[in-house]
Amino acid sequence: MRKVIRTDDHITATHDFLQNHTGGYTADIGIILGTGLGGLVKDINIHHRIDYKEIPHFPVSTVESHHGNLIFGEISGKNAVVMQGRFHYYENYSHEEITYPVQVMKKMGVKVLIVSNACGGLNPIYKKADLMIMRDHINFHYDSPLKNFRFQSYNKPLYSPELIALAEKAALINDISVRKGVYLSLHGPALETKAEYAMVRKFGADAVGMSTIPEATVASNLGIKTLGLSIITDMGLPDTLKPAVLAEILESAAEAEPKMTLLTRRTIEMLSFN
Repeated sequence: MRKVIRTDDHITATHDFLQNHTGGYTADIGIILGTGLGGLVKDINIHHRIDYKEIPHFPVSTVESHHGNLIFGEISGKNAVVMQGRFHYYENYSHEEITYPVQVMKKMGVKVLIVSNACGGLNPIYKKADLMIMRDHINFHYDSPLKNFRFQSYNKPLYSPELIALAEKAALINDISVRKGVYLSLHGPALETKAEYAMVRKFGADAVGMSTIPEATVASNLGIKTLGLSIITDMGLPDTLKPAVLAEILESAAEAEPKMTLLTRRTIEMLSFN
């Protein structure tokens, strides 16, 4: 893992660049478009779109299916800054780099972060294309994204109970079936073995993936209310495990995307900033 240092001066330089290129844009909402939320871009009244490569000190996504744009615009009447493409530990990025955009969002005034992911289901009542609201997580990245932060106790919930309740209400009103569970993240990029699926299920996880936890942890530490949303794209049940097929994973993500997009949009509509 390469050593990359990000200081307050870097954050300020990135923030100032974005302010200069967007006419002083501020946002209440930050959104990280993981798998299953890409379609949300169609619902955004886009004011500015900047390639990650143009932004000072910003990482660049290397995953083929992830775009690399920072989008500024309105969704459901609220200003948002949206990451169209995220960064992963398995791309050889440090947690400091992965979470750098969240620190920039904080400086831009973001109060709420919504982050999505695709993951494997471990709970036997789940099925492919289900949506899961993250009520908590387990970090198996062998590293802490808070190493360079002032320590804060996590006796408080990391994922906002207020946002979880709003998402559940939005799901009920719009007849969207959702699960609520614990997400465990390994650093990837390989999918889990049969023994690993059995192990992480015993640890209490309902789903397993390779992202989200660094960004959510740092956001919460910075005082940003956080909502995590997952799409179950495949099942990791040890006794009935089948080889994962990428085409089938993408098919499950595509099936769930309209529901995920609607749930996110309706949840944002109910947000109130005083």
